Amino acid sequence: MKKKRSFSRKAIYTLLILLTIISIVPFYMMIINATRENQAILGGFSFLPGSALIENYRTMMDYVNIWNGFKNSLIVSVSVTVLSGYFSALTAFGFAVYEFKGKNLLFIFMLLMMMVPGQLGLIGFYELNNAIGTLDTYIPLIVPAIASPFVVFFLRQYLSTTLHPSLLEAARMDGAGELKIFHTVALPIMMPAVATMSIFTFIGSWNNYIVPLVVLFSPEKYTLPVLMGFLKGSQVATNLGSMYLGIAISVVPIMIAFLFFSKYIISSISAGSIKG
Repeated sequence: MKKKRSFSRKAIYTLLILLTIISIVPFYMMIINATRENQAILGGFSFLPGSALIENYRTMMDYVNIWNGFKNSLIVSVSVTVLSGYFSALTAFGFAVYEFKGKNLLFIFMLLMMMVPGQLGLIGFYELNNAIGTLDTYIPLIVPAIASPFVVFFLRQYLSTTLHPSLLEAARMDGAGELKIFHTVALPIMMPAVATMSIFTFIGSWNNYIVPLVVLFSPEKYTLPVLMGFLKGSQVATNLGSMYLGIAISVVPIMIAFLFFSKYIISSISAGSIKG
């Protein structure tokens, strides 16, 4: 029995190691190709880095200022992540804790909004921003993204399984107001779920291409995905090393986000299983 269990454990570890290698190799090859010449890349892949990193970087920078796009994407993505996390948590707290008229109807409407593709309202969204004068600014990229039905739904379900009513009653008996209860009791409990949703919110905002392409007109305000789109349509597209380098730079923040916050995904998913 012990030998069978040991063999199963080794097989699982071997499979996990194999899957890890398969996941890492594409990123490794992307970084390696960023250092190689165009002809070397066309000649086949190699696990050894090349010597054309500086040349590829100069070629890329001759056409686009990728660091300006990096800064613009970082401003938008961080703003969206912070505001969406806070206000979605506040909305989820209201749905999970309070009883009010039309609560179920509003919640159902929110679920229906999760099923509507954002591209369907893109023309109306453009006309609205044109009417209120917010085109070519970051307002259309930040403010609408704060209202995320899926994040509210996820946080509401999480809070329903982790927040015991006795905690709220004890806080109210101590004289705490509702906002103080949210900040001192509910929000710390929701932090694993907020961090989990923040990862996906950040990645979604960072990779957003169609909305910045529609509402931004000034090249100095372009986000990184828009710049990468222009890079693919320029003469740089013939230099694969420069393309790989630009893609590698755009992927770094996403990898950092997963590196620091991935542990919260496990804690938020397993929260419901430990409720007594």
